[in-house]
Amino acid sequence: QVQLVESGGGLVQAGGSLRLSCAASGRIFSSYVIGWYRQAPGKERDLVAAITSGGTTNYADSVKGRFTIRRDNAKNTWYLQMNNLKAEDTAEYYCAAARNTVVIRTTPDLWGQGTRVTVSS
Repeated sequence: QVQLVESGGGLVQAGGSLRLSCAASGRIFSSYVIGWYRQAPGKERDLVAAITSGGTTNYADSVKGRFTIRRDNAKNTWYLQMNNLKAEDTAEYYCAAARNTVVIRTTPDLWGQGTRVTVSS
């Protein structure tokens, strides 16, 4: 059973940066779509960024220009670089993997356990 483990969350001031990492304990098919979700207290879990095996990226409007998703298939690890953080970015962040671009938006095949990001204003 492949497990995904996130790291890199923490407390940061508004305007600061964080880089989240997600490492897979086993081999993930390089064809899988990788995504980062976030869930703020009392809100639904939303997809904020995704990247295909070919490197095509997609971002939620709220993070465009500030967040960058990257994957390293050789290391079975992927990243979310978050710059110019805002208080509204405060949430639990989850990495996910899915067999295609439809599944990543609905019911990903794999989930991480989450890492907390808190942005102080």
